Amino acid sequence: MTGKLALALALAALVAVCVVLVFGGKSGGILKPDDAGVIARGEAVYVAHCASCHGKNLEGQPGWKAQDKDGFLPAPPHDESGHTWHHPDTLLFRITKLGVAEAANLTDYKTRMPAFGGLLTDADIVAALSYIKSRWPDDMRRRHDELNRVFARRESSAR
Repeated sequence: MTGKLALALALAALVAVCVVLVFGGKSGGILKPDDAGVIARGEAVYVAHCASCHGKNLEGQPGWKAQDKDGFLPAPPHDESGHTWHHPDTLLFRITKLGVAEAANLTDYKTRMPAFGGLLTDADIVAALSYIKSRWPDDMRRRHDELNRVFARRESSAR
């Protein structure tokens, strides 16, 4: 009987560890919008590298949904009026690090946003994105967390 109980406890512990690994804790993603140190670092990175296009209040550029005369889309907002929260953390990270065209595999996509992988560390990118997420309303953050959990499950089952 003791052996069966030990086996059941070991299996329960294994399941708990797998849940944390698959779902990445509370948010299911890589961003840390509740970590004050990460947010402070992220705000500094955002102000230095993102705010000039995306706005100091994450408001984006006017007319961001329509191409300009040169065929470029203006910088979108990262606040609740935009679509940033429609994308899982891993894609947001890849877009920031690699650039939109490479991250989304869009060969003919025209953008003025540079890839920041050669300029920022991975931790800086996570911090900036965490800062952005920290500014979203709670309901939007919860929906984004659920999106991350769904994406993680999908990625896990695809392996």
